[in-house]
Amino acid sequence: MTVDKVYASAADAVADIPAGARLGVGGFGHSRTYQALIPALFDRGVKDLRVVVNSLGGNPNSVWTLLEAHRISHITVSISQGADEYIRSGEVGIELVPQGTLVERLRAAGAGIAGFYTRTGYGTKVAAGKDVRWFDGEAYIFERALPLDFAFIRAHRADRYGNVSFRGVGRNLNPSMAKAAGVVIVEATEVVDALEPEQVDLPGVFVHRVVQRAPEIVPFPAKRRGGADIDKAAVYNGKPGWTRRRMAQVCAEIIPDSSYVNLGLGIPTLVSNFTAGRGIVTQAENGILGMGEDATADDYDQDVYNAASFYVHLGDGASFFDTLTSFEMIRGGKLDYTVLGGLQVDAEGNLANWATANRAGGTIGGAMDLAAGDATLIVTMPHLTNDGGQKLVSRCSFPLTGVACVDVVVTDLCVLRREAGRFRLERVAPGFEAAEIAELTELAFDH
Repeated sequence: MTVDKVYASAADAVADIPAGARLGVGGFGHSRTYQALIPALFDRGVKDLRVVVNSLGGNPNSVWTLLEAHRISHITVSISQGADEYIRSGEVGIELVPQGTLVERLRAAGAGIAGFYTRTGYGTKVAAGKDVRWFDGEAYIFERALPLDFAFIRAHRADRYGNVSFRGVGRNLNPSMAKAAGVVIVEATEVVDALEPEQVDLPGVFVHRVVQRAPEIVPFPAKRRGGADIDKAAVYNGKPGWTRRRMAQVCAEIIPDSSYVNLGLGIPTLVSNFTAGRGIVTQAENGILGMGEDATADDYDQDVYNAASFYVHLGDGASFFDTLTSFEMIRGGKLDYTVLGGLQVDAEGNLANWATANRAGGTIGGAMDLAAGDATLIVTMPHLTNDGGQKLVSRCSFPLTGVACVDVVVTDLCVLRREAGRFRLERVAPGFEAAEIAELTELAFDH
């Protein structure tokens, strides 16, 4: 009998997904949309879906389409942005999971492992109610495997045997979703008779159905994620501080040559514009090692973008990989530095950057995994909130991302370094004095 896993229509491929199914949806950033599978599932009217996804999207033909149509009863996510009203009303239940833990739980399910212990999330809300064990003097929390009933996987190419090939950052959570699922449905831009063995990123044994999607052109964004002007400086006491672009450059100046560095969302993504010629290799959790400068509308590749979904160029020696491999680098101590954004940093070096006090969900992403790692952690953020509130505080009032994890803080006014349990003023923006910085800052520091 000839193997042929290609389905004539997406409707046929999703025909047996029942109400209440646990559905994993692969993708990250621009690759979260499914032009064939999501509309077909929508048209079937299936309800009470329990969806496992990194983030919800916000574009047509993403998980967001199902959420808006009230088809989802529960989400397991690392970023719940946009779902607050559904969560607050009780319509949608939520399990918020660090991204590295999410993909590891999927991997465990695919490998037949019941669960595992991890440092990620200890001392935060994520650890609530979970078993804690101590290994070699450090606390670890227990996480259960996360099996799926069905999974949607988006691919560049697939063949009739179910073999799959990804392009650029298209791997992300897709392989782990596939391995954790009972039935895997692939949506591919190109479907061929047979891929060459060296082209196969996910073997056909993990795939049950293949459908073809129409080619998609993703336009270059009119502005960066978050919308802030990276070249506009905030004004303090009538004087401008550093711009966001300059803050990123200051972060780059702190990082030694020949370092491996993760860049988180927001201002950190700009750091790769200032590392050329220094042997610094930047990493994005969605699956790039070796990012270069920002791309432009004239030269971007829609399959090459950073963790904030902004298009970038690649440096020499760059590579792509899946989310599982990305967090092996992070959890395994392979990175030297991490640069994250922040909402609050306190005197004990605690970091809060995934939720404010009134959020129903949150935006954990990979930050908890990174904060729990062994890399030197630089947090960069404006010195004050938009309405003049404190971000450098005596004690964090927002939910914690990590405990005593911050080594350096770069704001638009200064650089603070934490040594022997105290922050010390290391550098100030031009035109400002140490006493002036202290007056603007709740957190006590040495200078």
